[in-house]
Amino acid sequence: MDGIDAFDREATAALMRVAAREGWAGTTMAAVASEAGCGLAPLRARFPSREALFLRFGTLVDAAALAKPVIGDTPRERLFDVLMRRFDALSPHRAGVLAIARAAQSDPCLLALGAAAGLRSMGWMLEAAAIPSSGLAGQLRAKALLAVWLAAFRTWAKDESADLSATMAALDRLLARAEGLARTLEPFLPGGRPARAAAQQEPQAPAEPGSSA
Repeated sequence: MDGIDAFDREATAALMRVAAREGWAGTTMAAVASEAGCGLAPLRARFPSREALFLRFGTLVDAAALAKPVIGDTPRERLFDVLMRRFDALSPHRAGVLAIARAAQSDPCLLALGAAAGLRSMGWMLEAAAIPSSGLAGQLRAKALLAVWLAAFRTWAKDESADLSATMAALDRLLARAEGLARTLEPFLPGGRPARAAAQQEPQAPAEPGSSA
């Protein structure tokens, strides 16, 4: 059980349809309820605001990306797989997603909400790719991956191909660049390789005179 039911799916899909048609400014809970074919009471019982409904949409996108084990022999391959799954989950709601993204450019509160949700999502994507997301190092990885996601998102916003070929190419290029940067920076993060190597190679106390080596 993933805790997601048909009401969640229809309400969030309705939110995206209204946003696509009316823009974020015209997206009201009354309009969403009408689009979803439900009353305001059940919508209010589940979602206190349109922002809460928007966050639930992000949860559904994450759930779609995490539904199956990711594929890939390397961290980069696994990240590519799980992030493309997120784009695949966004694609049916493309117009609404882009309408909200445009609104966020001039709405600091919506932008902050999306950024915080994005960081949480990237933490889950790291975990799916078998990359630790906890602690300071994990937070830095999540921020770096969010930067990759946002850069790839800009390509996705213009990519109208059926197979998202331009998005895949951009994501692969961005992950390759991030991988190179990670190799440079990871040793300096808490628990980085040099720190462990130093611990393993700690000088031993000199042997007592007359003792065997």
